[in-house]
Amino acid sequence: MTEEKSAATLKEEGNILFKSGDMQGAVCCYTKALKLSVNQGDAAVLHRNRAACYLKLEEFSKAEADASKALDADPGDVKARFRRAQAFQKLNRLDQAFLDAQRCAQLEPKNKAFQDLLRQLGAQIQQKSLQLNSTDARVQQMFSLLVDASAQDSDKEKAAQNLVVLSREDAGAEQIFRNDGVKLIEKLLGSRQEEIVLSALRTLVGLCTGHQTRTMAIVNELGMELLCAVMGSGSSAVSLAACHLLQVMFEALTEGMKREVRGKEEAILPEPSKELRSMLRHLLEMMPSSKVSGPGRDNAINLLVKQVPRKSLKNPDNSLTLWVIDQGLKKILEVAGTVPELSDGPPLTENSHMSCSVLLGKLYDDLQSDKERENFNKLCEEYTQQHFSRPGLDGKVRAIQTVSALLQGPSDVGNRALEMSGMMDAVISLCASEDVTHQQIAVEALIHAAGKAKRASFITANGVALLKDLYKKSESDRIRVRALVGLCKLGSAGGTDFSMKQFAEGSTLKLAKQCRKWLCNESLPATSRRWSVEGLAYLTFDADVKEDLVEDKKALQAMFELAKSVDKTVLFAVGSTLVNCTNSYEVEKPDPQMVELAKYAKQHVPEEHPKDASAFVEKRLMKLLEAGVVSALVCMVKHESPALTEACRECIARVFLALVERQEDRGTVVAQGGGKALIPLASENTAVGKIKAAQALSKITITSNPEIAFPGERVYEVVRPLVSLLNLECTLLQNFEALMALTNLAGISERLRQKIIKEKAVLKIEGYMFEEHDLVRAAATECMCNLILSTEVQKLFLATGNDRLKLLVLYSGEEDERLRRAAAGSLAMLTAEHPELCARIPDTTKHWLEIVHTLLLSETTDLRHRGVVIVRNMMQADKSVAEKLMESEALEILSVLAKGEGTSEAIVKVAQSCLDKAVEYGIIRSRAEEAAGGTEP
Repeated sequence: MTEEKSAATLKEEGNILFKSGDMQGAVCCYTKALKLSVNQGDAAVLHRNRAACYLKLEEFSKAEADASKALDADPGDVKARFRRAQAFQKLNRLDQAFLDAQRCAQLEPKNKAFQDLLRQLGAQIQQKSLQLNSTDARVQQMFSLLVDASAQDSDKEKAAQNLVVLSREDAGAEQIFRNDGVKLIEKLLGSRQEEIVLSALRTLVGLCTGHQTRTMAIVNELGMELLCAVMGSGSSAVSLAACHLLQVMFEALTEGMKREVRGKEEAILPEPSKELRSMLRHLLEMMPSSKVSGPGRDNAINLLVKQVPRKSLKNPDNSLTLWVIDQGLKKILEVAGTVPELSDGPPLTENSHMSCSVLLGKLYDDLQSDKERENFNKLCEEYTQQHFSRPGLDGKVRAIQTVSALLQGPSDVGNRALEMSGMMDAVISLCASEDVTHQQIAVEALIHAAGKAKRASFITANGVALLKDLYKKSESDRIRVRALVGLCKLGSAGGTDFSMKQFAEGSTLKLAKQCRKWLCNESLPATSRRWSVEGLAYLTFDADVKEDLVEDKKALQAMFELAKSVDKTVLFAVGSTLVNCTNSYEVEKPDPQMVELAKYAKQHVPEEHPKDASAFVEKRLMKLLEAGVVSALVCMVKHESPALTEACRECIARVFLALVERQEDRGTVVAQGGGKALIPLASENTAVGKIKAAQALSKITITSNPEIAFPGERVYEVVRPLVSLLNLECTLLQNFEALMALTNLAGISERLRQKIIKEKAVLKIEGYMFEEHDLVRAAATECMCNLILSTEVQKLFLATGNDRLKLLVLYSGEEDERLRRAAAGSLAMLTAEHPELCARIPDTTKHWLEIVHTLLLSETTDLRHRGVVIVRNMMQADKSVAEKLMESEALEILSVLAKGEGTSEAIVKVAQSCLDKAVEYGIIRSRAEEAAGGTEP
């Protein structure tokens, strides 16, 4: 009995919340009640009620599912059937919606809502039928042109492009698919005209996007061999388009079931894991194939990076990663260990090795247990040992190259491989080889090995002399620049600690100067110039180096041009250099007492360089902006590449945040595309990077017109990152800036307010209205003031059993003028829209009259105006409230305000209307009556 009573209580609570407009709260109550309910009939009602909530929340798939469960228990439930019809309509499943609506109308023929829905659906179905017939004719016309051998190439290209446009419409995609369009597309993929091949791939993207069943059929019909062959072709444009298609296919297969593929289709959909594994197997087979082009291989690696590791570590299933390691780790290592100058291995680009490192790192990070990690280590060591133990130097060089790739990816695995017997000795000895390629591979391994302080000190003791010798005496520029980077990395081992420098005074400045010289030397190949940026990434821990670099505009622009180039392996080095120059890294300032204790104990105390003071940093930021840093950062974000890792994205987000710190620089950042670039950085990044990007967005939104900074639909994409800052883990400054930015957005349009509501921000904003910090509390109240323009938020204040109205009344009497203005503005709007609230104000607090008097007597015109509007609304709504007001000092204050001495015309008019209302009620007498009746009241 207790359980049933609890379920019934929860259901009633849900009903109250539903009526007050709190849909999320209602869903929560109904869900809890469902867990407790033991009666099938009661559960059906709860499902039906929850379906109504989901319809309001625009979660139509969930609404359909709940309504279906209610109908399973009671097929005659007309409310559940009507709600399912509404859900089907929104899901564009019009035939099923029509059947449900028709049944509703049969059960209740006089119900106007049922008849209206039936008419709407009839019109929509007719329109869709006409559209299908029209689309069918257009599809057939395109098909005829494409198979016509006598048609001109230009006509065929136009027809193929038209097919792309048609495939992006639901009706067009369906007609292409049903009319054997996939077979025609298969022929187009074999065309010698690149434009036609590109159009064929883009048409397939339209067919597969968000449609699991079509995707599975297309994968089976075309075969992965063909799709991978197209991606592995020599044309980079075709390869990239094929990569995009395969990515869309992956997403459709893995996420299609989560979206709108429910109901009838659910029962007949086969499990897509077979197609998924087939796609992955073919991608892994592309790794070592000599027939695959370099860009094609890079795209295959990029797909594996995106699709194999879990998107969230909360998901316990990492079976796909384990399968890829089992089936393809050695194939990936084969690419990672390829030295193009020494072997007939697969063709590589300048990005291939870095892409492999990123993939290996992602796979290793996705492992859950020590056993899985040990297996990964074992496979890597076996592969490395296999080549290292081969006779001759080529095998050893390949093994060292493999270790280099591991050091840049899963560094723990790389360090273990480096500790294999004889490996480090071989690296040191090959640095002295007369073969330039051997030297290059060994020096690169030495650089990557110097990542940890322990290893750096070992190499400082054993390898510095060797690196200096190579730098001074080598005749090859590519060896000299790499040796220089090795020296740079070792020279920066103290980080930003001014007191811990590895080399003599002035040595790091000389190294940096040489790096800038290499960087500006356009006769050097781009790969060698990239290494000079690597050197600067290490050396810019030193503030003197930062100052010299920002003063060298030519070097900055050369670095920015590299960042925009095809070689994406330079991205992290550029990002790290800019983070150092802008001081946007995290610096924990030690406790002064602990510093004194450390000095007393003669322990090392970190010291900040004088040129890392804020005045120097501000000047450096201005120099970077003048040199065009924003356009470089925008380009870095724009092009997808495995080299654009989350760590790299975090660097870019940090730099953007530093660049928008000064209000006067924000317009420059926005004008050069910084606002647009920050949006993806706020969603695809490390946890820290997301916060940095969101905070940069909030700063821009506060001081710029959001509709100009984020034109079109982009302004709606800004809402989610801002809401993410309303989190207890964020700082109060981040909370405050997010609230300010959301206030700005909420004041623009109802659609933006709805977006903020949909992101579940209202309750979070309410929470900050109780914050102790004055500025945060006022910002939250201002945000709520703008959100109150939306009827859904107004309903929250109309609901009984909460203190929302009381809080606004109390805040209207606070000392903080900004808080009073926001609270009084909210009250003015609420009492105007909902007169029934006026009668409830006297019950909120016994001091309500004092608060009203304080508003009316305020020296601030805005507050006085809000005060008289609230009084007018209360008097118009309720005579008893008007009487209480007129019995107080309000009458005298309003009389003075109505005379217009030293106050605005708007206030005079409202004050006079209050007095007129009092006369109308008969509470006071008009001036004419007073004149006629003497001094009697």
